[in-house]
Amino acid sequence: MTLKICVAQLNFIVGDLAGNAQKIAEAAQTAYAQGARLLLTPELSLCGYAAEDLYLRPAFMQACEQTLQALAAQLASLRGMSVVVGHPQGGDQRGPSVSVNARYNCASVLRDGAMVATYAKQELPNYQVFDERRYFVPGHATCVFEAGEPGHTVRVGLLICEDAWFEGPAQSAKAAGAQLLAVINASPFHLGKGYQREDVMGARCRATGLPLVYAHLVGGQDELVFEGRSFALEPDGRVALRAPSFAENLMLADLDVSSKEARWHGVLEPQRSEEADLWDALVLGVRDYVQKNRFPGVLLGLSGGIDSALVLAVAVDALGADQVRAVMMPSPYTADISWIDAAEMARRMGVRYDEISIRPALEAYMGTLATEFAGRPADTTEENLQARIRGTLLMALSNKFGSMVLTTGNKSEMATGYCTLYGDMAGGFAVIKDLAKMRVFAMARWRNAHDPYGTCAQPIPERIITRPPSAELRPDQTDQDSLPPYEVLDAIIERYMENDESIAHIVAAGYAPADVERVTRLIQINEYKRRQAPPGIRVSHRSFGKDWRYPITNRFRA
Repeated sequence: MTLKICVAQLNFIVGDLAGNAQKIAEAAQTAYAQGARLLLTPELSLCGYAAEDLYLRPAFMQACEQTLQALAAQLASLRGMSVVVGHPQGGDQRGPSVSVNARYNCASVLRDGAMVATYAKQELPNYQVFDERRYFVPGHATCVFEAGEPGHTVRVGLLICEDAWFEGPAQSAKAAGAQLLAVINASPFHLGKGYQREDVMGARCRATGLPLVYAHLVGGQDELVFEGRSFALEPDGRVALRAPSFAENLMLADLDVSSKEARWHGVLEPQRSEEADLWDALVLGVRDYVQKNRFPGVLLGLSGGIDSALVLAVAVDALGADQVRAVMMPSPYTADISWIDAAEMARRMGVRYDEISIRPALEAYMGTLATEFAGRPADTTEENLQARIRGTLLMALSNKFGSMVLTTGNKSEMATGYCTLYGDMAGGFAVIKDLAKMRVFAMARWRNAHDPYGTCAQPIPERIITRPPSAELRPDQTDQDSLPPYEVLDAIIERYMENDESIAHIVAAGYAPADVERVTRLIQINEYKRRQAPPGIRVSHRSFGKDWRYPITNRFRA
């Protein structure tokens, strides 16, 4: 006996209930025509993930319920097809002992115009970027439903994302008669997470002896990216099918349960490199943020340095050259090679390129402040003034033409405060906010060696990659004037910020005490800046976003 399943790996928009429901209906119709009798959509597919405090609005919850009912009626013509839809649900779902204000993260099975089963997520994550206990209460009941043609059905145990990371829900589904575990998910991307998911789900298969299908979300939502890469596993945990990464896909899978051991038949996409995943995550994050928020395009300051060069390459791959504008804003300290390299990269990528000197504005500011600054030597004040002039010019262009400003600061700068409020931090989206400087260099080299979107081969002039990094805000300035070498700086940041290692532990690992003390102090005292930074794409397991919540006023040092 064989059941044809379709995993609808789709890109939804938070709050677009009608649009999301239509996308589910169209996927169901396509899958049904190809013989599928079970369609799986991702976690909270109806409303989009994550809707955050929209869940707290009664009008939103009511609209979700109405849309779900309308979707069930719309799918009634697909006789015998089971469609699993993720959605929030409010009200008392388990009896009078539960508050009527309780909300659940649910998945419902729609078939023949009716809602034949509903499952409430049991394990609610509340770590990293997750905050589900703020919105939902856990369910307790197991859900096993039948899918397929009458007389030829498969009993499906339904789980939602985090449930499958624990043994209990899967074992309960098996005890209730499940022949297949179906897990619907919205699990944010970070480097290495895809392999981890397959390993953990493999453990569930081996523990239960059941095959498993994993339906995953794809798309960008604010700082989060979801890479898709849905898959199916054999009962022994081996990967049998895998959908493409970072793209919408209707993954068709045939599950044969007629023999002693279930077997899958379908397409197995190959594993990918870490760099390919990272590049696609950045591209998808930019594309969805810009397009879902309906910006006509983007602009950025192109300095001739490595960070802005990488951001430009990402932006063109995400949006196309016609929606990207680069602006070079030279100061008295801008090297000739910076002008040359910036113009050359813009030419290679085919974007609009303009040069607007900040010298007149800088001279005007300095003249205005001359009396106040009299007798005081030049310092970071004058450097920050240059950055703020540039930020003002970019925001003026944004206001006039409607394009969003992409900022170009990296994680190393965000950690240590080597960025200027209302200057290079001014903008709408921070593309490489979660990329440490060494990773920026690595990705620039990778992009020059690959052209994954066919936009431009070798877009970044080699000198941009090989020259010493400099903000060019004073004569002969380099980044290493006041920071440890980037390989040391980034390692300390990773240990302290991402992995929560103590100062003493980092020093014991062989790093110079002075370097560790300086870097960790900079991380602490610059929290106020990060609170005012634009959102940016999360690609590590801990970014300066929702999974970093430290007090600004803080004297703890360890």
